[in-house]
Amino acid sequence: MRQIAILAAAMTLGLASPASAQEAFAGVYVHEVATPFTFEVNEGGADIQAGYRFAPSQALSFIGKPQPYVLASINTDGDTSFAGGGLSWKIGHGPIYVRPGIGLIVHDGPDERFNPVAQRRTDLGSRLLFEPEIAIGARVSDRVSIEASWVHISHARLFNSGQNPGIDMMGVRLNLAM
Repeated sequence: MRQIAILAAAMTLGLASPASAQEAFAGVYVHEVATPFTFEVNEGGADIQAGYRFAPSQALSFIGKPQPYVLASINTDGDTSFAGGGLSWKIGHGPIYVRPGIGLIVHDGPDERFNPVAQRRTDLGSRLLFEPEIAIGARVSDRVSIEASWVHISHARLFNSGQNPGIDMMGVRLNLAM
């Protein structure tokens, strides 16, 4: 877990942007939601996620000025927790918007885990994983918004072509503009 905290701090320093349109966020997620993108890994509990989105990056205007972000997710049952960072785009200027994102995370799940009933490995296959996400948000005030979001972690079979169960989380997060 210490390695995850160090990675999150390093990414925070490396992704910082000038102050404006930044926001802190926190949410609660159901851990290991069954979707077509994952296999069962036999984990449970809830995830408490917190993070920070920096101002839209002018240097990345060629891909739509995404907001760099850092996040950490702690599992309440002691199962897989993670931290990392990436880029997210806020699409829409009205009270309702969509926020897709893509990042990289480091997790503390088991190196090897095998489900004898299913006859397959259920560990995540790599310590470094991709973290695509999408949210639908609603602005509550000038500084507050709420989002329903889906977060997925997996390695997309890039690090191990024979194994990639992944984990999906669905939940709600509150955003506070700084």
